[in-house]
Amino acid sequence: MKMPEISLLEWQERYGTETACAAALAKIRWPKGFMCPKCSHERAYYISKRKVYECSACHYQVSVTAGTLFHSTNVPLVKWFWAIYLVASDKGGISATRLAKHIGVSWLTARRMLQKIRVAMGRRDSIYRLDDLIELDDTYVGGKRSGGKRGRGAGGKKPVLVAVENKGKKAGFMAMEAVPTISGETVSNFLERRLKQGQSVRTDALPALNAVNDTQEHQKKITPAKEAANWLPWVHIVIGNLKKFLNGTYHGVSAKYLQEYLDEFCYRFNRRFWEFELPYRLLNACLSHLPLKQPENC
Repeated sequence: MKMPEISLLEWQERYGTETACAAALAKIRWPKGFMCPKCSHERAYYISKRKVYECSACHYQVSVTAGTLFHSTNVPLVKWFWAIYLVASDKGGISATRLAKHIGVSWLTARRMLQKIRVAMGRRDSIYRLDDLIELDDTYVGGKRSGGKRGRGAGGKKPVLVAVENKGKKAGFMAMEAVPTISGETVSNFLERRLKQGQSVRTDALPALNAVNDTQEHQKKITPAKEAANWLPWVHIVIGNLKKFLNGTYHGVSAKYLQEYLDEFCYRFNRRFWEFELPYRLLNACLSHLPLKQPENC
């Protein structure tokens, strides 16, 4: 679904107050007018002191943020809206330190806000399934140790499965998952969650990737480094871009939190042709997402 495009100045003018932000959330949540989540009644009274709507039929009270990513937040909505815009509009991502300075919150608050936004990104992408011709490969992220082994089996590195739709002269959608190990089981689980069945999947000759045969049309080939650009061109390009993204903005990430950064990278890559629509797309993703438990201090 196409979303409106919006610039930085327009965003600031439109969502510069708590009232404007709350009204925007209400419009997205109830596009046809208020509907009680308990009895589906369509009339309510707004209690300004508590900032809640009270259903005129069953008297159930609900706020515009209840049951969303913003549930029970103590951070002003204006700052949430700014965080969403900054995350959506910066191709390289934004660190917690920089976000904290921009919107005037502590580093820990900024870190928790970013974590919630990234989880919403991942959940939104998880509903899609890749199809047609797909390139599948693995990579290893993090754990840089001088003099240590590179690539598969390197100490301290986290394995990641990567799948990209090959659309000829361009890449289509993609998916990435951090996994405990590259095995037939993890590959099968990844394919079940991320691909439609019966697609053409192109891989190298890694034995663990033979699990592709179970549900897909497997095309495998031993690929020396000099041939990788011809057999698996797009998957190697996105892996290279991922590592630049992680090392450039975040200077590396820990294995424990790697998946949320993968989710952010994939979300932005999959919507790269809708750059000026991203703030609204991300706002919708956050509003439709279920509340999260308080993230851990990291």
